[in-house]
Amino acid sequence: MLLVVHHTTSPALQALLEAVLEGTRAEGIEGVDVEVRPALAATALDVLDADGFVLGTPANIGYLSGAMKHFFDGVYYPTLTAKPGAPYGMYVHGNNDTTGAVRAAESITKGMGWEAVHAPVSIVGAPGKDDLEACWDLGATVAATLAG
Repeated sequence: MLLVVHHTTSPALQALLEAVLEGTRAEGIEGVDVEVRPALAATALDVLDADGFVLGTPANIGYLSGAMKHFFDGVYYPTLTAKPGAPYGMYVHGNNDTTGAVRAAESITKGMGWEAVHAPVSIVGAPGKDDLEACWDLGATVAATLAG
């Protein structure tokens, strides 16, 4: 199962989430169930049930959104050694800079032993066609990795 954990606070983030989800349904990807959870509702049990992850967050004041940080705080220790090597990818949207948010998420996921299977998709400003395509590719890549 692919778990998509997101904090969607704007039309831009909604468009990115929808592009990721469309990618998970790409032709040729079969046998991958996708569960979508808002970051404030996702739990350690969701993580334990998942085989891979897509994370989506805004960059707020140069860092992860509080909701995404809350997700990581709640699942970190209960799932710390449960998913070594789990494939994941992430998208981050900001109005100015996403560097700190990407760095924080990479640090946390590295500590959890997850393995990035797609470069972080970092979007500053209004998402364009290339950004939406990159998010589609992110969803497709993580789902295809799980499908084998």
